[in-house]
Amino acid sequence: MASRIEIYSPEGLRIDGRRWNEVRHFRCAINTHPVSSDGSSVIEQGNTKVICNVIGPAEPTLRSRVISDRVSISVKLVVAPFSMIERRKRPQNDSRIQEMCSSIQHMFEDAVIAHLFPRSQIDVNLYIVAQDGGVLQACINATTLALIDAGVPMYDYVCACTAGMLDREVLLDLNRIEESAMPFLTMATIGGTRKVSLLQLEMTVQFDRLEPMMAAAMSGCHHIRDLMDSEVRKHGKSRLERGSF
Repeated sequence: MASRIEIYSPEGLRIDGRRWNEVRHFRCAINTHPVSSDGSSVIEQGNTKVICNVIGPAEPTLRSRVISDRVSISVKLVVAPFSMIERRKRPQNDSRIQEMCSSIQHMFEDAVIAHLFPRSQIDVNLYIVAQDGGVLQACINATTLALIDAGVPMYDYVCACTAGMLDREVLLDLNRIEESAMPFLTMATIGGTRKVSLLQLEMTVQFDRLEPMMAAAMSGCHHIRDLMDSEVRKHGKSRLERGSF
């Protein structure tokens, strides 16, 4: 495990030069795969990169997926073997992958205005191309943008961010080295509100340290929401100018 001085210096700098409350470099794009999907997006948070394709709303291919009064959502996640330094292939039934898919599915079943599309389905396909911490948050943010691109109505953006506690120091938006050195949580909020749609804690943490971690993560969610909203508005403006709606 890396020492404290490597993670957070006495000068208040982290290993990548950020302050405690700064998010990593954030880049997002929507409508990246218009031919193969109804909605698509790419998210880069630091060195973590996730691609999301959304198919639907459409008629379910299986009768078992039909819900009479709302849309059904399924999530599939594929981890590229080259996404980490140590090259390995993770099977689809991997417990960690299944847990992430289930969390994302339940979250967006509540975020999407589901009753507008009864007896239909939405397929969310996520591809993790590179992972350097914050993989779940990147998947959530990519799904939000892809659903927006597909024209699926939601109550608001669902935005996610991580926060960890190193001794008594809270650090926002952790990379992989930081995640391995401290307990951390992943939080997702509804838009710029204080409504929490996901709170997942990795490792145990003292109760008095939980509140500052949650406060930092919520601040990060709101900041990322602003960055995502700016990209959506920029893309919408460019499409309006081209007359491609």
